[in-house]
Formats: sequence, C-alpha cells, structure tokens
Amino acid sequence: MRSSPSGTPGDLATCGPSEVLAISIRQDCVIQDDCGPRARVKIVTTNSSEIEHAKAISATQPDWSREAKALFEWAPSRSLLAALRSYQRHSDRRGLIDGLCRRIAVIRHRFWQVVTGADIPLSCEIGGGLLLPHPNGIVIHDDCVIGVNCLIFQQVTLGATASGVPTMGGHVDVGAGAKLVGGITIGDHARIGANALVLSDVPRGATVVAAAAQMLDI
Repeated sequence: MRSSPSGTPGDLATCGPSEVLAISIRQDCVIQDDCGPRARVKIVTTNSSEIEHAKAISATQPDWSREAKALFEWAPSRSLLAALRSYQRHSDRRGLIDGLCRRIAVIRHRFWQVVTGADIPLSCEIGGGLLLPHPNGIVIHDDCVIGVNCLIFQQVTLGATASGVPTMGGHVDVGAGAKLVGGITIGDHARIGANALVLSDVPRGATVVAAAAQMLDI
C-alpha cells in the first residue's frame, strides 16, 4: 500500500483486468490499495474543499426535492420513482382504497419502466433523494438497499452473487456503466467511477475508478 502527498501527481499502478482501484479520500494524502498485475490505473487526489462539498449533501437525511416534479412535467425517471414510492406507501395497508392505489402504482411503474428502460423492482429499499439523470439501462436487484441522496447514471447494474447483493450508503455517486456485484457494502459519500467493476467493499468517502482503455494493436 502506498501513499502520495496531496497535490502530487499520482503514479500509475497495476491491477487485475477486472479489478478497480480504491482511493481513500483524505485531506493530506491518497492511499492506494494493493492489487494484482496487468491493467494500469491512474491515482488522483482530492483536496479538502472537494471533500467538504461532497459532505454538504447529507448521507442520513433525505432531500426529497431531488425527486420532486410538477404534476404534468415530463420527467420519466422521477415519475418512475414516484410510482415506486406510491406502491410502497400503500403496500402495508389493507384498505380498499389502498388496494386500488397499489394497482394504479403497478401500472404506472410498468409504464415508466418501459419509457426509461430501467429495471428497478417495486420491492427495492431505496432511500429518499435518489437522482437518475439518465435512467436507461439501470438494473437493480430487488433485494438491494440504497441509501439517501444517491446519484446513479445510465447502464449501472447492482447485481447478486452467491454472497448476496450490494448495500449502498448515503450520498453515493455511481458513474455510467459501473457494475456493483455481490454482497458488498459501499460507504457513505463514496464515488464509483464510470465502468468500474466493484467486487469488494468500498470505504466511506472513497473513490473507485476503472482502468483506462489501452491500445493493444493498430
């Protein structure tokens, strides 16, 4: 494990073809986790102002304004989440009106899943304040737990293995094409880079990035 002072350009490290680099955010250094041979990854630093800005968004208190929409506003991702919230709000109630509301929520949910191209089951435990700027291709296992105020971009997969399903903390940002697989835990305020394949736990406040593309032949 190596560390480099803040502001110093990071070295290129090596890691396995399907592994990712975890960089713990600190005010004065960046700590690089050891990994296997072959693929190359670049270390980046995060200064204290970026850390404070990230932590300005709560990892425990949901910001429901992030999901808010006007009545007839065309906002497919927020409409999909609204259908999911409506279903879950009425799921534990057994009144006649609640049953009707659940049926309507299921129809709305199916419609917006087709429109968005996202597969987010009604049983997912998702904290408030989720942002899905481009929901196309997002796939979330129905047993996943997602904390409050998270941000998930397109083509992200939260999938299961024999070890379980991912659990995401609060205010976790997940870049486009990232894959989080297995019974792993993503800490609060973590950031997952685009196309990263995450197979192990990510500490609180850490940044995980995928290996950059390399030219093999012309």
